[in-house]
Amino acid sequence: MELPCWCLLLLSCVQSLSAHNDFFTSIGQMTDLLYTEKDLVTSLKDYIRAEENKLERVKRWADKMDSLTATATQDPEGFLGHPVNAFKLMKRLNTEWGDLESLVLSDTTDGFISNLTIQRQHFPTEEDQTGAAKALLRLQDTYRLDANTISTGDLPGVTHKSHMTVEDCFELGKIAYSDVDYYHTELWMAQALKQLDEGEESPLDKVLVLDYLSYAIYQQGEIERALEYTRKLLSLDPEHQRAKGNLKYFEFQLEKQRKVEEEKAQKQKERGKRETTETKKEKKKSKAQTAFQLIPERKKYEMLCRGEGIKMTPRRQSRLFCRYYDNNRNPKYLLAPVKQQDEWDRPYIVRYLDIISDKEIERVKQLAKPRVMDKFLIDHDHIPPLSQPASLLYSSAWLTGYDDPMIDMINQRIEDLTGLEMDTAEELQVANYGVGGQYEPHFDFGRKDEPDAFKELGTGNRIATWLFYMSDVAAGGATVFPDVGAAVWPKKGTAVFWYNLFASGEGDYSTRHAACPVLVGNKWVSNKWIHERGQEWRRPCGLSESE
Repeated sequence: MELPCWCLLLLSCVQSLSAHNDFFTSIGQMTDLLYTEKDLVTSLKDYIRAEENKLERVKRWADKMDSLTATATQDPEGFLGHPVNAFKLMKRLNTEWGDLESLVLSDTTDGFISNLTIQRQHFPTEEDQTGAAKALLRLQDTYRLDANTISTGDLPGVTHKSHMTVEDCFELGKIAYSDVDYYHTELWMAQALKQLDEGEESPLDKVLVLDYLSYAIYQQGEIERALEYTRKLLSLDPEHQRAKGNLKYFEFQLEKQRKVEEEKAQKQKERGKRETTETKKEKKKSKAQTAFQLIPERKKYEMLCRGEGIKMTPRRQSRLFCRYYDNNRNPKYLLAPVKQQDEWDRPYIVRYLDIISDKEIERVKQLAKPRVMDKFLIDHDHIPPLSQPASLLYSSAWLTGYDDPMIDMINQRIEDLTGLEMDTAEELQVANYGVGGQYEPHFDFGRKDEPDAFKELGTGNRIATWLFYMSDVAAGGATVFPDVGAAVWPKKGTAVFWYNLFASGEGDYSTRHAACPVLVGNKWVSNKWIHERGQEWRRPCGLSESE
């Protein structure tokens, strides 16, 4: 059957999209999906007009999506900066549009269905939807957000507030359940149940939610609560076979637990050391503290991401200054010095204000977007093997002066202000963080146990790091240094700079740093890793390790 002209036009637009990427790793990539979804809605509305007897359910869906995409495409990056909006976009395109296709597929062979079926090959996959969901769970943990706060969309700095439905909450719980993550399963199944109890309409019934909820609670060792929810489930569906079996099993386990506790209490009483409830709580707290002691860096990292943690003493704070800086009377900056401010003293971190213009930022982003990789793959020419972080959730591209003369101008600016040679530095890396995007604690330099980290480059170790912030971030997204308690917050148009090596060439281990998850907003950065070779006369070696 020949497709109508409007279908052919839409199809040509969609085919111009690149092959499937892991969309959730980059907000920049996801913006194209919003326009794709908007085109789908337009196509769907034309289809409805052409079919007078089309189902009312389809029309309601189209109206809802039309309103949503009209709002979203006015400010795509701002809209997707809200993690709930990003998750719901993954869910709609991976699941709900497929349901719509199934709904109308049996009724017609109209061009719209052919169009939609072809377009779906460019849609997010199950992996994208799962990645977006896990990002929400990660944000929930890092920023200590309760499920209701996320579900209502009441996050700091939010512009496009988005509410999660019962089905959305249930989906998050199911994904956690598939990962044997019963803690988050409980949180999100409980939220789904709460919204059902409050009267929210949903095709899901309480029985299914209670089934997951009771089992997740049981798996966390809270048999009495699991039993309570199982009884609630059976009050709604007395013939639920699994619940009937679980009821007997939970009652048996609870009775067994009580007997063990009674025997234990009796033995303690005989020894005159009966354990009180307070003692139990203290032991539980002690175990939790022990667990934190095993991973102190993670705890400090998350505290710093929330704006908590180590604070600089007033005496140290008084030694930090703001200044106009010309790098020892560099001719370019004698009449127009740049604004420089101290961010931290040890390691010494400085920030340059108004150091990259909006025009330059947009050009860099424009150059980077087409070549952003599917995922940030580890490149051993750029990252030493032992410094690979556990979680990389951003997409990146590398730019040189061959791409645009403006890149050479930016590199020259870094050289003028740092006094370091750029010919031996790595290319300018541009990165865009996706939903919950983060970069866990790592070193930029190669340590003694990895002497060949940058052998292929032949330019020595990474002596320093320069980091441009190319966007403001509404919430989250700080660059933190867990060992010293420093937190540097993104500010568009600024850059931070620090040395990774002492003047002696020894590594400064206090520069271990991380990028916190982006809670709300869209984070664009670009960085320059500067190497040792070529700096012999620009930064002479020191005589002591700490010099």
